[in-house]
Amino acid sequence: MSGGAIPAPSELLACAGAPARVLVAVSGGPDSMALLHLAAGWRDAGGPEIHAATVDHDLRPGSLAEAQQVAVWAGALNIPHHILTWTGERPKTKLQELARAARYRLLEGLAREIGADVLLTGHHAGDQAETILFRLLRGSGIAGLAAMAKVSQRGGYRLVRPLLDLSKADLIAFCEAVGQPFFLDPSNRDPRFARTDLKRVLALLEGEGLGTAELLRLGRRAARVDEALRASLADLRARLDSVVSDDRFECAAAPLRAVSLEILLRLLEVEISRIGEGAPRLDRLERLGAGVSAAIAGERDFAGTLGGAFVRVTGAGRLVVTRAPPRKSSIS
Repeated sequence: MSGGAIPAPSELLACAGAPARVLVAVSGGPDSMALLHLAAGWRDAGGPEIHAATVDHDLRPGSLAEAQQVAVWAGALNIPHHILTWTGERPKTKLQELARAARYRLLEGLAREIGADVLLTGHHAGDQAETILFRLLRGSGIAGLAAMAKVSQRGGYRLVRPLLDLSKADLIAFCEAVGQPFFLDPSNRDPRFARTDLKRVLALLEGEGLGTAELLRLGRRAARVDEALRASLADLRARLDSVVSDDRFECAAAPLRAVSLEILLRLLEVEISRIGEGAPRLDRLERLGAGVSAAIAGERDFAGTLGGAFVRVTGAGRLVVTRAPPRKSSIS
């Protein structure tokens, strides 16, 4: 079953745990077709029930025919296949980002419908390196540079990316070894997409000694630091005498004088994301956090708004995060 550097299915997919039913996202490329083939082997060795889904973004001619061909390949592995179509208006900007959001929205809906508790995707080492480079170029923090986690919880299911340690060349070799057909996605060369530019930049950086291996090493190191910072934040929160509700967080400010700015920023980020309108931009969070830190150290008042949340350090020595009031509309 194993081809080249690919581990046996049960070993490779052990990170998914022991689910009853699994949904595999399959585009038809060598990465996702290798994953589907491996998932079939996992099932045959006593693993879970496997379903497959292909999202047709309808962004180029022939995409539906390709999805239908993937259904045929899935059928040859005795795997039920679903075609999900992205409908609605196509934006002129951020097309790839919005297509990605639509893809996950459709896959999540199907996972709920069929009762799948794990969603497998075929992201590989090259995708991880590109993600790290993309975030590096945009000034991401430690959490962003940690890039894609192999296993993450999303609502009622786990998102599992078991191929992150394998190269695309490994996956192509595997497909060829087991006789699994696949498509080569022309969108990888589409100049409309930022990923196309990233591939060119990565190829240039390879020649200067900053290639896929080095970026992956950076990502692993960032992930270790991120894990340590998460643990420190969890420890702090356990020690804080805080008041938490759906639209409010409050704690004494004095215990926060001894924590690092990074941990304070993470505490603020969690509460602003939870109470407000989602995760704030890092540069704006850093500006707000500097103000909060200075106010706590100087035992003075502070107030600021970020990401739909209102953050205060009060004269009574409390840190308070609440939902920001609606903006007043101006009528001329």
